[in-house]
Order: sequence, then structure tokens, then C-alpha cells
Amino acid sequence: MKKKLVSMLLCAAMAATLTAGCGSDSSGESGDKSSSSGESKEITFMAPDWANPGDELLAEFTEETGISVIFNEVSWDDIRDKVSIAASGGEAAADVIEVDWSWVGEMNSAGWLEPIEMTDEDKEDMPTLETFTIDGEILAVPYANDYRIAYYNKEHFEQAGITEVPETWDEVYDALKKIKEAGIVEYPYTMPMNADESATTSMMWMAFSRSGQVFNDDDTLNEEAVMDALTFENQLVQDGFVDPASISFNGMDCYRKITSGEASFMVGPTKFVGISNDPEQCSEIGNIVPILLPGTDGTSPQTMALPEAVGITSFSENKEAAQEFVKWYSSADVQKRMYAVNSSIPTRNSVLAEMVEDGTFENAGAMLDEADLIKSVFPNGVPSYYSEMSNTMYNNINQMVLGEQTPQEAFDAMNAKVNELIEKK
Repeated sequence: MKKKLVSMLLCAAMAATLTAGCGSDSSGESGDKSSSSGESKEITFMAPDWANPGDELLAEFTEETGISVIFNEVSWDDIRDKVSIAASGGEAAADVIEVDWSWVGEMNSAGWLEPIEMTDEDKEDMPTLETFTIDGEILAVPYANDYRIAYYNKEHFEQAGITEVPETWDEVYDALKKIKEAGIVEYPYTMPMNADESATTSMMWMAFSRSGQVFNDDDTLNEEAVMDALTFENQLVQDGFVDPASISFNGMDCYRKITSGEASFMVGPTKFVGISNDPEQCSEIGNIVPILLPGTDGTSPQTMALPEAVGITSFSENKEAAQEFVKWYSSADVQKRMYAVNSSIPTRNSVLAEMVEDGTFENAGAMLDEADLIKSVFPNGVPSYYSEMSNTMYNNINQMVLGEQTPQEAFDAMNAKVNELIEKK
């Protein structure tokens, strides 16, 4: 585990503790717990490299609060395992940890997270908090926004004689048909279809945008909504609007087809607002426009977010200091400065609005308007069995687009698994 000592106030007496923490032990416990008040003045923060606020910001936090922070850089794939191993021994992998949106249900069910107090003003400013709220308790605070927004290549549309921005999925379909028939691009639509998580979330936001729901109030799948999404996705593939080779591409490779000019329309991560204006990553500068997610009768009244958050481990011995850190880390000032450090898109809409208005986000299009439409697709919060459910979903979606299953067969397999998981809960 790579560790960065970022505090200016650590004393030599902590050296032995820090050295021990650099070994294979994944507990990542805090060092000195012997401040004059009896409360620790040191916390550990375990997260991927992209969550690191940097030495300068952390030093400012230490100066303001007297709380030292040791940042433990751990790969995203390893964090959940380290938290689980430490928790099995009744220990904290770290005081503050990365909490992906897809982990929160499992972590809550296992009792690994400490509830976090947030004001009503915070809740209103950060709609993605809903994703990390279960039974009325906020279990983590989002720091990196990633909600789904649509992008279209206006030059491709103009070349096909399309002058109106599409607002419904029927209009998108008609536009794709015209672009393909005109020979502007061979495969005008791009979406993830590989047997991985991105195929699951793509189906979810498709159902959410077209039908307004994915799950029923009892967490079962809504057959009408999911079947509609599966049928439409399958139609896009069967009609030749999607590159067959992308069935084996990861999500980012699919999304990059819009910035390379190989595709004319997609729904994808918010980060592509920035990528589409970066000449090193986009060959279509000025042509890619972020627009509101299409719906059935007009633009969709909601979008799905896939944010990342920070939470406090329930085994932490430094919960008050950790709460203070989370409050600071999610503050408006830090969110704005974090974008400059590692391009984390703010989860506070007030900060996002400021950055759109001051030109930090160029050609932002509907980025800000879409942020106001963020809602959770899960009526009772992300379920504890999400990972197992998603595995079944993306494997059956992949089989469907490969022509090995019909949309109905794919749904039936998903539905059976979800019902089984609910019964076991």
C-alpha cells in the first residue's frame, strides 16, 4: 500500500506506527491517539489516487483544525476487500474511506459505515446524496459527480439535414437512421454492451429516461420499463446503428467514439464535457454538444448519477475528527479546488453553476440543467446485493446483443435473479 504523509504536524514519535502501516497489514489504523484532550488528532484516509486533494489542501486542513491526515492511496478495486478484512477483525481499514455508489448498500448491510450529519441546505445542494441515503441515514458524502447526459455531433446532424436538437428517443432513432443512410458515419450510436458494469448502468438509465423507473417500490424489476429499455437497445444493435465490435469494448472505449468522430450520438459520463473540449483527447472540438437526456414525450425529467463518495468507518476511533474532515472535504471551496487538482466534477450544484458561469467548463451545454434532474433509480436505496444483481444483468444484456437471447429471455433471467436475491435478503 502506498502511503503519503501529508501532515505538517506529525511528530517523530509516530514514525514507528507509520512504518508498521506500510506493510501488508490492511488495517490502516491511525497512529497517535494520545492528544492532551484524549481525542486523536490524526486520521487516515484511504481512497484511489483521484480522490487525493493533494499536499497543499491537506496541509491547510491541518492548519485550520489541528487534525493531521495520512492519505493511503489504494486502487479502487482493492478498497472494498481491505475494508472487509479489517472489519472482520473489528478494526478500521482507515477512518475515512472511498465509498462507490454501488458499494453503499453492501457496506451499510455489513455495518461498516457511520451515519453522517448533513444540513438541509447541503442536501438541497447535493442531489447525489440521495444515492448514499438508506432508511433516512446519509452513509457517505459524494465528492465526484458522474451523472448521465447526452452528447451529439452537431456537424453530423447538419450534414444529414437535421436542424432540431433531438428531445425524444424516437427523434434520436430517426436521426441515427438518416445519418447512417447518408453515409456520414457507419455506426452513429455508441453504448457499452460488454459483460461488465457499464452495460448494467446503461440499461438502467435507458429505462429511467424512457419510463421513469427501473424498480418497483418493493425492489422488484418493473417489467414494462426494463423490457422497453432492453427492446430498444437490442433494436439499435440489430438495425446496425452500433458497431458490433463494441460488444467487447469497455465503457470508456465506447464513449470515446463520440470524441473520435466515429459516432454521432451517445449518453455518457459528465467528464466528457471536458474531454470533448480537449484537443489531446478529441478530434471533434466544437462539434460535440452536451444536451438533456432524451425521454418519451420530451426530454427526460430525470437522470441517473454514478458518483463516488467518502464515508466514515464504523470501527474508527476518531469519528469526530473524521466527521470534521468529511465536512471540510465536501465543502464548496474544496470541491472547486479539487477540480483543479484532479478534475473531480463537483457534487454541489452551486459550485457547478459557478464553474459553468466563470468558463471553467467550456461549451457546457445542458450540463447544469441536467444536474438539477439527478435522482436515484433505487426506491429504497442501493441494495446490499447490487453486485450480484449487476453481474446477472450485464451477462444477460451481453448475450442479448450477441443474438443469443431475446429481450424477453434476458429480462426473465434478470427478474428471476432479482426475486431470488430479495428472498434471501
